[in-house]
Amino acid sequence: MGIRILKGGLLTTVQDLGRNGYQSQGFSVGGVMDIRSFKIANLLLDNPENEAVLEFTLIGPVLEFTAATIIAITGGDFQPTLNGDPVPMYTAIYVNKGDILKFGSARTGSRGYVAFSSYLDIPVVMGSRCTSLKSRIGGFKGRALAAGDYIGFRIQRRYLPFFLSRTLDLDEFDQEDAVLRVVMGPQDDKFSRQGIETFLKSEYTVTSDFDRMGCRLEGPIIAPKTTSDIVSDGIAFGSVQVPSQGKPIILLADRQTTGGYAKIATVASVDIPKLVQRKTDHTIRFKAITVQEAQKLYQMQEKEFVAMRQAIHQPCKEVLECRQVARRMRRLFEED
Repeated sequence: MGIRILKGGLLTTVQDLGRNGYQSQGFSVGGVMDIRSFKIANLLLDNPENEAVLEFTLIGPVLEFTAATIIAITGGDFQPTLNGDPVPMYTAIYVNKGDILKFGSARTGSRGYVAFSSYLDIPVVMGSRCTSLKSRIGGFKGRALAAGDYIGFRIQRRYLPFFLSRTLDLDEFDQEDAVLRVVMGPQDDKFSRQGIETFLKSEYTVTSDFDRMGCRLEGPIIAPKTTSDIVSDGIAFGSVQVPSQGKPIILLADRQTTGGYAKIATVASVDIPKLVQRKTDHTIRFKAITVQEAQKLYQMQEKEFVAMRQAIHQPCKEVLECRQVARRMRRLFEED
């Protein structure tokens, strides 16, 4: 009882929020690239917030279900079909044993997610089920999924209350350009005034050197005062590192734990999904904000998740109409 991988897609891995607490030992946190899409997928199914999902990039997988379950698909639009028929995204979808879920290439965005109400049977390694491709640990044998792989379910969960209400009207990754809000530092003092102006006023282009470790940008050179070399220190998700050649690199989920180049800024966590859903040749600009503004943005996003959860737990119009009909029928039978 689970899913059989018929095609693995370009890069499909098991991911959750990552492997925290081991960076001092050289293990990167890893985890999903687009935390927002990941959380919404699990929210739609009433899953635990950190339940593992499948993450896929640019070209999605083909899955066969060997048991009935409920799924939710979020992130970029990979034109999903179930048994050949298009299925909606950001919606709870019931699938039966023998059904085949197919993803194509990304029409919008570049990363997609599918969550399962029956929970993927993936062992916990160092506190996480996420796949670390560099360390080859976690997930499914520490690697990307391929044709012939099989992942079981941990439970049989094929019912959710308010099923018809479990849909959200979201389409977030159509635009080719993006403005990323950043908190300056921790080593912005390593750069000249002209270098910082260049960083904040220029347009940068996403290059093909873009993977789970980081995204290299092409654009104007960011000038340091003397050198961008520093004594190696820790790297956060979204750190904007500027190596000696002056072109920024934004470090992502599978980033190294430390680095020896100055970090001019850090992307606000709420804007990282904008970046990781870009494609090659899409453009990016940066806008400086304060730590307090970044915190308010995060708080607003958390409130949005609460509102989404409340919305899907409200009976939709069809459910209310069915209940009204049932009550009328019950009264008629009682009168008879």
